[in-house]
Amino acid sequence: MQTGRIIKATGGFYDVRCGQAVYSCRARGLFRLDGIKPLVGDMVDLEPTSEKDGFILKIHPRKNEMLRPPLANLDTFVLVASVSDPAPNPLVLDKMMAIACHKGIEPMLVITKSDLGAPDGLEAIYQPTGIPIFCVSQESDEGIEAIKQALAHRISAFSGNSGVGKSSLLNRIDSRFTIATGQTSQKLGRGRHTTRHVELYPVGEDGYIADTPGFSAVEMERYEVIRKEELADCFPEFREYLDKCRLTGCSQTVEKGCAVLGALNAGKIHPSRHASYRTLYEEAKKRKEWELQK
Repeated sequence: MQTGRIIKATGGFYDVRCGQAVYSCRARGLFRLDGIKPLVGDMVDLEPTSEKDGFILKIHPRKNEMLRPPLANLDTFVLVASVSDPAPNPLVLDKMMAIACHKGIEPMLVITKSDLGAPDGLEAIYQPTGIPIFCVSQESDEGIEAIKQALAHRISAFSGNSGVGKSSLLNRIDSRFTIATGQTSQKLGRGRHTTRHVELYPVGEDGYIADTPGFSAVEMERYEVIRKEELADCFPEFREYLDKCRLTGCSQTVEKGCAVLGALNAGKIHPSRHASYRTLYEEAKKRKEWELQK
């Protein structure tokens, strides 16, 4: 028996890397009986049946999992936003960042196309969060090496609206990705991406990057539900103030004596972030109980 990581899943077959060897595996039927499906990123025990084939016998406990696209054991969730063309949408970024934090995945922000304008606006919004921020341009590789170092020893997934340069960024991080980088459609404001499966690609020192069909904010919100009581903890810059509110059960929206609102008024939390929080809180309040049980 050997232990390895699933790096690709297609049509019921799972490629499992064990050291330098990669086995094409099926999963034993007992997983279906237990309602468990192997995911890319899983650590598994397998029984080789030849030099290239085998059966997955056991899935090790996961520290997290995403449903759409299906991935397990992510360390870093890289949000890619461009200075312009297309313009960034802070609410979408904040929604996906909150889901990452809820899952125990460290968010990272990469601001692209800094040659088209100053990234100061986005940096001002997200620097108070404490998450890593990197800026790259289309005209030089400055910042790419720092991103590579930040991804070392980690399993990372990238998310970004079409046209922000996500595929180009991945190609610059490691040319082995060779991901087609379609042109932005000026009419629709979106690009093209033809990835059809989930796969982990090795990058740097003992790291992996997931190439996926993309994380949709709509799908993530549908499948990765956050209760309103849990939402404030998904905004990292709120955390140091949450136990300082005068009222128990403070919603961090309108109450007098709210330490988060005090930090907002003192300039320690950006107004854009708190506006996103209020929007997401109101959305969470409207969810039905059955939605929270998914």
